[in-house]
Amino acid sequence: MMTLRGSKPRRSDRPKPRPAAPDQVGAAQLRAANINPRTGLATDYLNHFNEAVMLLEMIPDMPECAEDFLGWHPLTYREHFMASNFKGRELAIQAYDSTDAIIRAEFDNITTAMTSILTAVGEAMREARHDKTRATLAEQATGWVKPLVALAGGIINGGAEADVDYIMTH
Repeated sequence: MMTLRGSKPRRSDRPKPRPAAPDQVGAAQLRAANINPRTGLATDYLNHFNEAVMLLEMIPDMPECAEDFLGWHPLTYREHFMASNFKGRELAIQAYDSTDAIIRAEFDNITTAMTSILTAVGEAMREARHDKTRATLAEQATGWVKPLVALAGGIINGGAEADVDYIMTH
């Protein structure tokens, strides 16, 4: 029905708002929880590894930090979120479980490698008797783990086809 210039369209003439598509609603919900909607993964999990790296980086200058590092315990993605106060922890676990199997396998392989390195370094540090040995172990482990954290971050953010909007806002 046409309306005259200057008059308001009647309610029946106004276009009805279209509901968002389910995938758009899901993507918005994931973004709000700091989960990349394209990969279903959250960078918050990398904080678990960044904590260990930070402690390792401190050991050469402050050998007493080795004890703090030895208190670090590996956690899987699910364990990390279940133990965290992350606002969307259930959603993070659900999204992880729904992540493309190839992406999840690549991500899990990298995080498993980081966990193996950090666990082995922890075992070696427990046996080490000298601060210099612990410092050397810490420096080597940092050199191995930091690039893997960056690689895992790339997977979370979509690798070469990263979701630029997500990266720019998080």
